[in-house]
Amino acid sequence: MNRKSLLSIVFAVVFACAAIPSASAEQANQLTKVTFTQSVEIPGRVLPAGTYWLMLVGDTFNRNTVRIYSADMSTVYLTQVTVSSQHQNRADGTAITFAERNASQPEALLEWRCSGEAVGHEFQYDKTEQRELAQDRQETVLANRAGL
Repeated sequence: MNRKSLLSIVFAVVFACAAIPSASAEQANQLTKVTFTQSVEIPGRVLPAGTYWLMLVGDTFNRNTVRIYSADMSTVYLTQVTVSSQHQNRADGTAITFAERNASQPEALLEWRCSGEAVGHEFQYDKTEQRELAQDRQETVLANRAGL
């Protein structure tokens, strides 16, 4: 995918990420709203352009299961045990890492890290695709609580 297309996805995430106001239950599940202006690949499927919710599910001991919902939260697109990725600093905003693919494939969602967190959630693709994605250029988009 060309740089211009990647930038349109980047700007969509930057302007559409909304960390939910702090309340203990919402902080615990890291509920985050994102909007993509183009299709985005997640493990096992491609999400069309649109708005989605990402959140942790499970108890306080299982902090690695991520679920992706539709905008109205009526449809679950993915429930996956992710791999924790430790970062040196806490995120100043919602951080989403994409793999830039060739022009015929949508960007692939690699990692999601909620604002204020030092631990991210890496999505797991099948082994062949995981190797291909590791070779693709990666871009992290950061959106602060104000959406800028």
